[in-house]
Amino acid sequence: MTDQVETHQIDAIGLVCPLPVLRFKKRTQGLPSGTLVEFLADDPTSRRDLQALCEIAGHRVEWVREEDGGILRYRVCLA
Repeated sequence: MTDQVETHQIDAIGLVCPLPVLRFKKRTQGLPSGTLVEFLADDPTSRRDLQALCEIAGHRVEWVREEDGGILRYRVCLA
C-alpha cells in the first residue's frame, strides 16, 4: 500500500512583489509539516523572495520549473 501525499496548489499568477510570497505564507499557515505545495507565479522576483522565505521557515524547495508564458512552478515541502 502506497501513502498518497496531497499536494496543495497556490496560484499567484498576475501578482507582483511582495504579493506572491505573502499569498504563499498566508495559504500555508497551519498546514502540517511534510505537506507538498505547488506554487505558481509569473513575477520574476518571486524566485528570490520564495527562496528567502523558505530558508527562514525551514521549508525545502524541491524544484523550480519555468513554463510557457514566463510562469514559474515551484514544488515546496513544508517544514
